[in-house]
Amino acid sequence: MESTTTEEAEERLGERIRALRLSKNLDQSAVAERAGVSLRTVKNLENGRGSSVATLVRVVRALGRSEWFDALQPAVAISPLRMLAQERRDVTPQRASRPRRTPRPETGASIEGGDR
Repeated sequence: MESTTTEEAEERLGERIRALRLSKNLDQSAVAERAGVSLRTVKNLENGRGSSVATLVRVVRALGRSEWFDALQPAVAISPLRMLAQERRDVTPQRASRPRRTPRPETGASIEGGDR
């Protein structure tokens, strides 16, 4: 459905709804009753004449295919906001460290190791 018009996409979706209904040996009025929508609404949906998202969800559920919506909204293992919050907790403020002091040479020895 990448390069299709909205009307073509609605027609294809309607065809799939009709094919699913027929594969379950249901008539339009039975689907309408199960979905809690009017017969006219089911006919319009199957004919690709527009429908609300709520109607589509009701009809798809009535036909037992709620998993169709999983393709539209895949499950997220970790919420992006939760991941960001976790990253912020993991980062500890860093401070500049002081330069390390070199041990003082013993009395009588030169710093460079040579004699003067």
